[in-house]
Amino acid sequence: MIILIILVVLIAIYAIWAYQRHQKEEAEFQRIRREIDSIFLERSPEDPVGKIAPHSNTIPKNLLRSAKLFGNQYVAMRKKRYGIWQEYTWQESLQHVRNFCLGLVSLGLERNHKVCIVGDNDPEYYWAEMAVQSAGGVTIGIFTDASPRELEYLINDSDAVFVVAQDQEQVDNLLSIRDKIPNIKHVVYWDEQSLQGYDDPWLLSFTKVQALGEKYHEEHPTAFEEMIMQGDGEDIAIFSYTSGTTSLPKGAMIRHRNLMYGSLHASQIAPISHRDDYVSFSPLAWITEQSLGLTRHVVDGMVVNFPEKAETVQNDIREIAPVILLFPSRLWESLVSMVQARMVDAPWINRALYRYFLGIGYRIADYENERKALPLLLRFQRWLGEIALFAALRDKMGLSRLRFGYTSGASLSPDVLRFFRAINVELYQLYGSTECQGHTAHYPNDVRLGTVGRPLPTVDVKIADNGEILVKSRSVFAGYYKKENKTAEAFTPDGYFRTGDAGYINEEGHLVYLDRMKDMIQLANGESFSPQYIEGRLKFSPYIQDAMAVGGFDMPYVSVLITLNFDNVARWAEKRGISFTTLADLSQKPQVAELILQDIQRVNHDMPPAGHIRRFVILPRVFDPDEEELTRTRKLRRGYMEKKYGDVLDAIYSNKSTVLMRAEVRYRDGRVGYTETEVNIITVGDPATLPAVDPSSLALPDTN
Repeated sequence: MIILIILVVLIAIYAIWAYQRHQKEEAEFQRIRREIDSIFLERSPEDPVGKIAPHSNTIPKNLLRSAKLFGNQYVAMRKKRYGIWQEYTWQESLQHVRNFCLGLVSLGLERNHKVCIVGDNDPEYYWAEMAVQSAGGVTIGIFTDASPRELEYLINDSDAVFVVAQDQEQVDNLLSIRDKIPNIKHVVYWDEQSLQGYDDPWLLSFTKVQALGEKYHEEHPTAFEEMIMQGDGEDIAIFSYTSGTTSLPKGAMIRHRNLMYGSLHASQIAPISHRDDYVSFSPLAWITEQSLGLTRHVVDGMVVNFPEKAETVQNDIREIAPVILLFPSRLWESLVSMVQARMVDAPWINRALYRYFLGIGYRIADYENERKALPLLLRFQRWLGEIALFAALRDKMGLSRLRFGYTSGASLSPDVLRFFRAINVELYQLYGSTECQGHTAHYPNDVRLGTVGRPLPTVDVKIADNGEILVKSRSVFAGYYKKENKTAEAFTPDGYFRTGDAGYINEEGHLVYLDRMKDMIQLANGESFSPQYIEGRLKFSPYIQDAMAVGGFDMPYVSVLITLNFDNVARWAEKRGISFTTLADLSQKPQVAELILQDIQRVNHDMPPAGHIRRFVILPRVFDPDEEELTRTRKLRRGYMEKKYGDVLDAIYSNKSTVLMRAEVRYRDGRVGYTETEVNIITVGDPATLPAVDPSSLALPDTN
């Protein structure tokens, strides 16, 4: 009895302590939120964001405010190095930014100078960007895998005077074009271990520049904060280059206030705080990562986590279990493919549970999409599914705490959104552009599959007479750098930005995105179809990596060029005893053609007759940004691709059964060779029903 009384007393003491701790934490949380809310002025129900206070109208001002608010008490960011998560407090992060900023200033950085940053997402990338902006400079993010030719163009077009690079790979690329980028004063690198043997005064390490900055700070202790407070919301913060699907990329000039409003609009539908974790993996050269990642970091105080490397990102995400996550559509598709591929090799009991409860999940997703009440039996089955499958599956994917999962960039297939909803992960589609950041988004409890959501707060979206989506908002860019004519062409006479996208607003007020205006294809019978929609549905398959749908002009039906997900198809083939040597060999196996045909038929089942895929080829290679087939954001360069694969398209529409493909191979010693593969052309359905095509009419138009 005495033991029971002691146990009850101890439980009561613990409960009181836990309650008091919770109350203290909640009071601290509310104090911090009030401080963050002080950056808003003149808010109203019609304008929930209002104006931004002068003391917080730039990225560096918000960094300074957050560092003073959180100090060394809270973690600002984490980076996984050698398997261990290394934490940086807000005060430590500010000190890194200050020293790097003043180091660059001592090397000649001035207000309005341009600095290019090329590398993976790391704390040093954040620090470098905020350091340049603290001095009144402008940063240009460049994709890590940019070629020397792309680096040369972006550096010279932006008039950059410094480049901050990650490691030896980028530095070697820069050294190879050194005489072609004469305005660059120095290249600063942050992965010092990979460049220990380099001895060149043009190259400086990140820590060396910070040491210069620390000395500068000792001599000018107020300079850093004074430079920050000179900044204004109208100042240019970054150049964000367009993807360049049809022409050379253009540098969109993004003001600090554009980034602030873009982030604050998003905060109205996805409130987050300093207690929430975010994993930064999408490229910082991408405007959405800038707005949703870096900007919300300094405004809302969320903790940013940087994975160790691309190969460990899935495990790193699982360890962090983020609350908010942004992936381009390709990565969400890869997650689905990973799950599907692993289930193929899973024990039979796991496969049976997966098929059964995923089917239940799909039924629930459809009920919710149609806003129907769930029957009691489905509620019970969902509960069972959580216990038996979904909770463990979400944990395996690193999504156990996810509240806000976002996708942007290329349109995500409704099949993928439906899959995640089926396993109780709500993904929200963001629709925007380089020039304007976010236009529309799915709101919590208001997700409609097949749409890209409603306009963000204070964003005005309308549809032009020709079906083009037009946008007006406070996050619209300042124009294209050194391209006044292109800037003027980008706006309507009444000030709306021309997105170049086709779409419509449905009866519920949700925007339905179709495709790029220039990519919408009209078939010979007058019906139109969206290639991107077909491609997205195909990429839901774990066996398809990429797809390009073509048709229109003198091509009276839809055909598709397909590339394989080699790992998944190879695993599938090995399990069935299908021998192969290379990707090219595997791609032409008749069993693989039958496998892909099943996915083609799945997509055709849900398409109107005009959009049915009638012929397809499986290419003996993958699409490659280095060969200009894809942009660095993995979008298809359709005009270039249609020319490059012109012989294949000619063969498809000439009703041939094979075509000889010749591919260039570049060896490390500089030699160039060629490989040839006879590629099979597969017809879906009865070949006799294919419309006749005059081969002489297949000259493809120049869409570049």
